[in-house]
Amino acid sequence: MAMQKTNIGVILAVALTGIVVSVLAASLLMAYQRVPSNGNVKAVGVSVYWDSTCTDNVTNINWDFLAPGETADRTVFIKNAGTLPLVLNMTTDSWEPTPASEHITLSWDRENYLLNTTTPVVQAILTLSVSSEISGVSSFSFEIVITGTEYT
Repeated sequence: MAMQKTNIGVILAVALTGIVVSVLAASLLMAYQRVPSNGNVKAVGVSVYWDSTCTDNVTNINWDFLAPGETADRTVFIKNAGTLPLVLNMTTDSWEPTPASEHITLSWDRENYLLNTTTPVVQAILTLSVSSEISGVSSFSFEIVITGTEYT
């Protein structure tokens, strides 16, 4: 009979430990931080639109709420507004707060892309990535600068 009490005690201890670990793990998985954001777009030598027919100009990109470790994509269309082929580049500027730029990055799929005049519009996907290490940033803003440089 003593053997059965020990087995039941061990089983109860293991079950209780499992429940406590599960509760702690569930609370860790539910921990997150919302990061509201905005971004403005400047275009030099090019125009940026929401649609492929180039009728809805992009003046602001709202990235909504992003938790640490998340990414978000926005699709835009870049139009060569001139008469010469352009090489596309993108940078960011005017980060607020400044430390946000250390943990939030913007990339796109059109860096160094040659945008000619025979097909003057190209779709581009902008990707905003928030580091899982970010802390102390509840909102941010920055400018996206898309530049078209004359192709030589």
